[in-house]
Amino acid sequence: MTDPELLRLRDSIDNIDAALVHLLAERFKCTQAVGLLKAERGLPPADPARETQQIARLRALAANAKLDPDFAEKFLNFIVTEVIRHHVALRDTKP
Repeated sequence: MTDPELLRLRDSIDNIDAALVHLLAERFKCTQAVGLLKAERGLPPADPARETQQIARLRALAANAKLDPDFAEKFLNFIVTEVIRHHVALRDTKP
C-alpha cells in the first residue's frame, strides 16, 4: 500500500505537469502565429536581441522564485530552439 501523503504529493505533481503541458501548448500557438507573421513579412526566424532579453528576464524571475536560474535558462533555450525550428519551417514553406 502506498503512503497517502506520497499519493497526495504525486497527485499535485501530476496536476502541475498537466498545467505545464497546456501552458506550453498555448505558448506554441502564440509562437506559431509569430512565425507566420515573420514569414509573411520576410523577417528572420530568430531574434537574438529578443532572446537575450528573455533569458535575462527569465533568469531574474527564476531567482525570485528560488529556482535555479541556470536551469531556467536551459529550459528556455530548449523551447526557443524548437520555436526557431518551427519558424524556419514556416519560412521555407511560404510561397
